[in-house]
Amino acid sequence: MANGTLIQEFILLGLTDNLQFQVGLFLVLLGIYLLTLIGNMLIIIITMLNAELCSPMYFFLRHVAWVDIGYTSTTIPKTLANMATGTKSISLAGCFIQLFLYLVLGTTEFLLVAIMSVDRYIAICNPLHYPTIMNEQICSLLVLCCWVGGVSLILVVCIPLFLMPFCGPNIMNHFFCDNGPLMKLACVDTSFLEMIHFVAAIFSLLGTLSVNIVSYVKIISTILRIPSATGRKKTFSTCASHMTVVTTGYSSCIFMYIKPKGTSGLEYNKMVALLNTVVSPLLVPIIYCLRNKQVQDALRTELRQWIGFYKKLR
Repeated sequence: MANGTLIQEFILLGLTDNLQFQVGLFLVLLGIYLLTLIGNMLIIIITMLNAELCSPMYFFLRHVAWVDIGYTSTTIPKTLANMATGTKSISLAGCFIQLFLYLVLGTTEFLLVAIMSVDRYIAICNPLHYPTIMNEQICSLLVLCCWVGGVSLILVVCIPLFLMPFCGPNIMNHFFCDNGPLMKLACVDTSFLEMIHFVAAIFSLLGTLSVNIVSYVKIISTILRIPSATGRKKTFSTCASHMTVVTTGYSSCIFMYIKPKGTSGLEYNKMVALLNTVVSPLLVPIIYCLRNKQVQDALRTELRQWIGFYKKLR
């Protein structure tokens, strides 16, 4: 496909045209974005500094936190800037870069979450061999594979899209450059490309979700065979946070990218996309800090050390 693009920028209609509602929405988005950055950075710092959180589970969690920071930062700062300045434009190159990073980071996170479920399966169902299987080299290699897999899959779907001709109109009914609204603006038939994107979404979403489901079916069956009720509760608590993240993360993305064509309106899709890009990245630090006792204890320990260090400086 020869790139016959004539337009140099896209117009993002954003979330609302109501000025008063836009001011309130701006403050809410800014607050949530800052909380997301603080919460995920807190997860990263705690898992790096606290010796009790040096297990593979928290190694993967740290990388998920990094991905979440990047994921929400690909869309929200530009959205906030457009809302603050009143501009609605994004350059052609900026749109392509935003879409590429958004899809790569999202796909990489799903791969990391699937790896975390396999890690929990090995830890619970095969505890004697766990230190040998999930050693430092293997964990680093798995994270690298997640990144390579995410970039490779998205390159396959994005390169043909970026080679499409865009000759107008250039108005996109969204608050960031997503693949669906972008394909609607191409000047050629995109049916085959839509099928490629659908297959890629099936592979990245349902493929990794199946890994999570199989792992947790085996985990739950193992937990149920534990004779002690206290032991069952303690073992299940180590997986509860991850299961919550899996449920909330997959539900919105499956609704957005794996559905029959024309099943929902653009405004409703924007609300789901807002939930996915703003709320979901905030859930990881909230869930792991509220539901995980080990993280809570580590956080208290680090806070006491920081407060003690601050008092000594005074």
